[in-house]
Amino acid sequence: MDIAALLTSAGINIVLCIVLFSLYSILRKQPSNVNVYFGRRLATRRDKHVDLLERFVPSPTWVMKAWETTQDEILALGGMDAVVFSRMLVFSIRVFSVAAIICTTLVLPANYYGQVRIHKDIPFESLEVFTIENVKEGSRLWAHCLALYIITLAACTLLYFEYKNIANLRLVHIIGSAPNPSHFSILVRGIPWSPEESYYDTVKKFFSYYHASTYLSHQMVYKSGTVQKMKDDAELMYKMLGDSLGKTCKLSFPQCCFCGGSTNSFKMISNEIDSMHGRTGYTDRHIDARKKECAAAFVFFKSRYAALMAAQNLQTSNPMLWVTDLAPEPNDVYWTNLSLPYKQLWVRKIATVASSVTFMLVFLIPVTFAQGLTQLDKLEKMFPFLTEILQKKFMSEVVIGYLPSAILVLFLCAVPPVMMLFSAVEGSISRSGRKKSACYKVLYFTIWNVFFVNVFAGSVISQLSVFSSITELPAQLAKAVPAQATFFTTYVLSSGWASLACEIMQLFPLFCNLFQRFVLRCNDDSMDGTLSFPYHTEVPRVLLFGFLGFTCAILAPLILPFLLFYFFLAYLVYRNQILNVYVTKYDGGGQYWPIAHNTTVFSLIFAQIIALGVFGLKQSTVASGFTIPLLLGTLLFHQYCRERFLPVFRNTAAQVLIDMDKRDERCGRMKDVYNELHTAYCQFSSGSSHSECFGSHHDESTRVHPPQDLETGKENSKKDMSWLPVHRSS
Repeated sequence: MDIAALLTSAGINIVLCIVLFSLYSILRKQPSNVNVYFGRRLATRRDKHVDLLERFVPSPTWVMKAWETTQDEILALGGMDAVVFSRMLVFSIRVFSVAAIICTTLVLPANYYGQVRIHKDIPFESLEVFTIENVKEGSRLWAHCLALYIITLAACTLLYFEYKNIANLRLVHIIGSAPNPSHFSILVRGIPWSPEESYYDTVKKFFSYYHASTYLSHQMVYKSGTVQKMKDDAELMYKMLGDSLGKTCKLSFPQCCFCGGSTNSFKMISNEIDSMHGRTGYTDRHIDARKKECAAAFVFFKSRYAALMAAQNLQTSNPMLWVTDLAPEPNDVYWTNLSLPYKQLWVRKIATVASSVTFMLVFLIPVTFAQGLTQLDKLEKMFPFLTEILQKKFMSEVVIGYLPSAILVLFLCAVPPVMMLFSAVEGSISRSGRKKSACYKVLYFTIWNVFFVNVFAGSVISQLSVFSSITELPAQLAKAVPAQATFFTTYVLSSGWASLACEIMQLFPLFCNLFQRFVLRCNDDSMDGTLSFPYHTEVPRVLLFGFLGFTCAILAPLILPFLLFYFFLAYLVYRNQILNVYVTKYDGGGQYWPIAHNTTVFSLIFAQIIALGVFGLKQSTVASGFTIPLLLGTLLFHQYCRERFLPVFRNTAAQVLIDMDKRDERCGRMKDVYNELHTAYCQFSSGSSHSECFGSHHDESTRVHPPQDLETGKENSKKDMSWLPVHRSS
């Protein structure tokens, strides 16, 4: 590929971005699109008057607003996750600014003049001239080694301060926030079954005895979901039909057969079915509560510290029973997976891993097809009828510079929904946990398919035995990665710039809104925005581009200016989306930063390994010798950060929780917190009263006996099982 093909790809994406950004600045001013572009601030739009002329003139006011927004405003609107994502972009801008300055001043001239050759004009120059492939063997490569040192030191320094600042901000955010019901609650799974008593009594007996001084109350988890609702409806219909037929058969049958009159039995049944959900006690009388209970419950404690100790400690000698975890926030609970048996989760995880690997292998087909478009000679052999078209210069530049990355981007659009489905099947107990698990899967998938598969399929390495020897892998990657650096540059243009333009346009919600207004003729724009930020899609994309930037920095420095522009544009676009579009329903606590830190360190180490292989191929012993200490130092830095900062993200410090408990006790807020716990984790909140949602409270007068068998929940003395109300959401 030459510079002209790269410029063609860049020109197509620049024109596409200009058109979409201009359309966005116009469409966002139209009152009919307020629920698309201002889902968060729907109410404030009504008080704002926009002139008719201004509505149809593009304006960059949203850029200034996104730039002037402070971190405190982002924290208040989007929570810690939004702040962490914004800091990822800031870190990327800073580190790749340093990399772009160093590599364009030191590495790029060294690559361009690496060999004695006759250079063409810049537009017709091959991109390989600007890569490390143009450096002849025996060169010292001191510029490349120095640039690698500077980039690594800058990245590690910025990573350390970002990790430290985000960890402190997380603690300050937790301390300054209002009392959260999740701090006083734990989720218990693997409750042992007993034929003599219900799960409710088993939980109450266990925690009243072993956590007598701190146990407050508990709330059982009931079976829910589409299948369970269908079973409940079928049972109710059966009982109602039986009752209705018994009541109406004697009255309506004689009229129907002997007098010719019309029966009213169908009408009576229909009326009872219609009013089924309006009867508060109907479901309670016909569905056994014990059949609806799951082996899981939310247990509430009198203090945050007591809940933390109960969640972290092993409750019994059998680790598969009485499994405790810190409860997620009430809005973060993924109720569907709470009813899954705990012993079934490991099978689900194995099945999820196998499905993910299979999906990655199947995805090799579109990746190989996309890579085949970069080689015109193979295309002409496979499709002879395209020979005349491909001989045209502009068409060949479009096919080589734009189509491969565009096709790969289109296929990758199907990856996040599939990985989100796999994460749901895996058994996550929270929505944030499901999205975090999907983030890991999408990240691994994109790095493997976008980088490794393209390298293996589109270069000479596909003809070698790649995994024959691990010691030869750096040398093989050193040959293959520079050859594919041009594809990665075009991928940044297609997947980076174009994705930001599509992100700010909100194409799918915009299409749905237009369909609703012009086809369905529904002009209601009073609904609130329901979109949540797609961290499982955007975090892997940002980290993938960082991985490509670190890997290709000294191998193909031309990728850095395009990457830097992407991160700067993403900083503005995503801040605008957080301010106006996406609604934050729960706070994940900034758990995405450890993912970003680990991926960045992996990118640095991988770039150093490839550089070590390149230095070996170029027979530069000095550069190879200086790269090994840099590799060891990066590993030591990563281990230090894991020991210093990672525990803060896994658990909240006991010191912080005890101080918060004492502060609330001095302020007299504990009673209000206890009252809030009774309704916070209401599984069937639609139309449920206080007692119906909670269903239990701690009885101090109850005499508690120690359980005789912790692993089965059995006890010699039988007790009366309290009959619990069970409700379904309509």
